[in-house]
Amino acid sequence: MEMGRMIRAFMEYCKSKQLREKSMHSYEQALKLFAAWLEDAEGITQVEKIKEMNIRRYIIELQTRGKYTFYSRKGTPSSDNAVRRRDYNGTMTNVTINNYLRNISPFFTWLVEIEVIQKSPMTRIKELPQQRKAKEYLEDEEVKTLLRSMNTGYFPEYRDMVIMMIMLDSGTRLGETLSIEMEQIDLLGRSIELPAEKTKGRTARTVFFSRKVEKELRHWIQFKDRYCESNYAFPVKHSGRMMKVSQYESNFRKYIERSGIKKHISPHTLRNNFAKRCLLSGMDIYTLSRILGHSSVTVTEQAYLDIYDKELKGKYYKFSPLDNIYYR
Repeated sequence: MEMGRMIRAFMEYCKSKQLREKSMHSYEQALKLFAAWLEDAEGITQVEKIKEMNIRRYIIELQTRGKYTFYSRKGTPSSDNAVRRRDYNGTMTNVTINNYLRNISPFFTWLVEIEVIQKSPMTRIKELPQQRKAKEYLEDEEVKTLLRSMNTGYFPEYRDMVIMMIMLDSGTRLGETLSIEMEQIDLLGRSIELPAEKTKGRTARTVFFSRKVEKELRHWIQFKDRYCESNYAFPVKHSGRMMKVSQYESNFRKYIERSGIKKHISPHTLRNNFAKRCLLSGMDIYTLSRILGHSSVTVTEQAYLDIYDKELKGKYYKFSPLDNIYYR
């Protein structure tokens, strides 16, 4: 079976399974790059001919070639734009290579399921070791500085500030937050219902917010309704449409720069802050995992292992056995 044809069939299968657009895009991009390399370097265009050794040679290729230097269609605008990137031709990290492998693997699993091949060439391929990088977090004063820097008399900035508060106080993902509609919000119960179709894991969950956020959210809704008719809680002012993730990320970078915070952070840092603060305040990992919407407690544990030494030291002193035993 011809590789390109099977990739198209696989994408139709993914669409029938109602996978998220982002996941499908990642699968398709990784598979097209892999297919182009197979034909160019290995002379392979048929899926039946792909073996484990081909995968391993591809891993070596990824380890040695520079970023953005190989494209499924050379000379396309995407390849031309890549040259302008700061990290063009930089070394690929093991994290990036593992993402490639994770995006390729489901394709071969599917080929086995539909009996095009007998065994996946990925069966014995293991992910490369990854060195954990400690997540950047915002300290209390940095959070205050960021929120105080926002102009609440200006619709976009007031909206963006309340989004920050929701993420910091509830642990929602950015995409989930931007998609919130008014009927999902229970101001009296101080909770937000996130339906399955709007969550990353396709599982419905409920998140909660504090009295402080409730007060700000009530004020924001009144403010929003004066200027914009929209069922979205945090719409684009003039159109009333849902704000795009990329648009918010662009705004967020400007706010961070303006506030003088030197850390390399993104809106997702707000969710990380929520998780870290909950753990340090004594929330059990099972409760946190459910609130965050992780598929398992293991995912939560792996994501938030990097509590800094000084924080571990502080927690230790609270539980020191001898400090808590009076023996003289």
